Amino acid sequence: MGGLKRVLSPGNQMFFVLLVAFAGGTAYFNFYVAAAEGVLIVLAALIYRRQIVRRRADIVKYIEQITTHLDAADSTAHCPLPLLILRVSTGEMVWANDDFMNAAGLKERLFTQRVADFLPGLDLKWLGKEGSTSEVTMRERRYTVCGSMIRQNERREILAALYFIDITELTELRREYRLSRPAVLVIMMDSYEECVKNLTDSQKSILQAAADEKISEWATPLDGILRKLDRDKYLLIVEERELAGLIERRFAILNSIRSVTGAANMPVTLSIGIGRDGSTLGESYSFAQLAIDMALSRGGDQAVVKNRFSFDFYGGRSKEIEVRTKVKSRVIAASLSNFISDSSMVFVMGHAYSDIDSLGAAAGVVCMTRKRGKQAYIVIDDKKTMAGVLLQKLRAQEAYVGVFIDPQQALILADNKTLLVVVDCNRPELVESEQLLRSMNRVALIDHHRRSADHIENAVLMMHEPSASSACELVSELAQYICQPGDILRCEAEAMMAGIVLDTKSFTMQTGMNTFEAAAFLRGAGADPVEIKKIFQNDMRSSLERYELVSGARIVREGITVAYTETETDRAIASQAADEMLNIAGIDASFVVFPFNNETVISGRSLGGINVQMILELLGGGGHRTVAGAQLKDATVMEGLDRLIAAIDRHCDENGVGAVPPQAL
Repeated sequence: MGGLKRVLSPGNQMFFVLLVAFAGGTAYFNFYVAAAEGVLIVLAALIYRRQIVRRRADIVKYIEQITTHLDAADSTAHCPLPLLILRVSTGEMVWANDDFMNAAGLKERLFTQRVADFLPGLDLKWLGKEGSTSEVTMRERRYTVCGSMIRQNERREILAALYFIDITELTELRREYRLSRPAVLVIMMDSYEECVKNLTDSQKSILQAAADEKISEWATPLDGILRKLDRDKYLLIVEERELAGLIERRFAILNSIRSVTGAANMPVTLSIGIGRDGSTLGESYSFAQLAIDMALSRGGDQAVVKNRFSFDFYGGRSKEIEVRTKVKSRVIAASLSNFISDSSMVFVMGHAYSDIDSLGAAAGVVCMTRKRGKQAYIVIDDKKTMAGVLLQKLRAQEAYVGVFIDPQQALILADNKTLLVVVDCNRPELVESEQLLRSMNRVALIDHHRRSADHIENAVLMMHEPSASSACELVSELAQYICQPGDILRCEAEAMMAGIVLDTKSFTMQTGMNTFEAAAFLRGAGADPVEIKKIFQNDMRSSLERYELVSGARIVREGITVAYTETETDRAIASQAADEMLNIAGIDASFVVFPFNNETVISGRSLGGINVQMILELLGGGGHRTVAGAQLKDATVMEGLDRLIAAIDRHCDENGVGAVPPQAL
């Protein structure tokens, strides 16, 4: 329809051809009428020619205005660049030089045709903005488009002159430069000492040879440089084009290396740190070092990609292997003791909406601080805590009078010699008071959660062990080297024991040898299991709310169940509901979505087969492989539920877990 309209337009030469044909047909019936039509056609042709001359004069005038560096407007035909003049309002081509006609593959200058017909990728939104350009592809060539606009005085019509600069070769060079940039991979065997424990020298050699062969088979097709730096460490340098393939295949070596087993049939796992996008090769290597540190701090068996802006994580499905030693704990305890002694006072702070583990760990730090003769304060918002029973139990003790303060009081009391100990959290935005954290120049960190990309940096002391069951376990380990059992108050021992019981699900999850040693130490310090049981008791209302949540759960993937409520619910009740769902046969992971304080909160629990921390990390949350959470400030409960299910589907599809769900219960 549009083509017919253009043909019948008076400004088109085909229009006059049709008129002449019509007059010829009329002459067959009436010669006089045909003669009259002929006169009218001649007059119309003269008027049309006059319009063409005026139009060309307008174009020449416009070209003179926009090409002042040329001697005459006619010389634009010899412009070394493809040049196109068009109407901005309609997109119709007004004029073009020969170079543009050849570049666009046009044979005739049909000045009524629209540019979008032969150059659909051209976008003119940038016109009129100083220094702005655009890029477009024309007949498999790439061009940078620049130009300007001008308004004609007579018709007030806006025209644009566009110059096309061929950058095809430059684009190819730019693409090749990016693809050939070096990426540095630092590869380490996780828990090498554990894998070769009690093996003979020949068995160690066989293990190393098998691991070397697997890594070599994986690296050879990459056309990179692979070198073994140590018995358990490798360096691989590849081009960016090969790294893209590794990321797409999600670092298949993480799975294939598990076929190599060490002592007690323990599978070998790898941690890979990748540095990319560095301005120099040395900077990319430093990125790789940061990435491998991040991978190891998150439990290993994963690849971490670090560029100049962020971290990306791949893998991380295996359970963390306990590698802490007494020597390491003793050294950290000695350092912490010295920092406490050198400080004017000690602040202890956990995560926002503190739970029993964070509060119990804080009580342990208070005990160590008291032993060193310094004043300790626990920074906590008592209106936003899930450990209300334990908080009241500690407040009833004479030694804890005035110990609990809010963040504003802490900011007033702090000086430049104050030590801040952060427990059970490693993300700045999740602590009780981020402002207090930012204002302190001496920070110690004790945490068992997997390290996140935006973790607390520049800590003067750090005990970060993802293999530990809880922050209370780590604090009790340190307390063994600073305090005697008689120095620990009974309520403090029970607080730390309660934290271990909470995060281990009564010593059934995430436990190791150090977990039971810490529990034995606390039992010897006076922790009473009966009193600990009372800390976890709920009233009837809370129990009914928990069971109502569980009754509304549905299975979204095989072994994964989700419950939600649109009624504001206490965090502790939601967490207990998530734990309760793990008692259902066939369920390996559970999630509860609920509103709390104008936010949508997600609580995740797992028996270990499915990493809930990796799922909730996709939603900005974090935690541990068996205990994790997330807060969505910009979503309703139903929106949060949809985002959670999408994250579960993505994690399951990428990691080959959780088959297509059966019919929802």
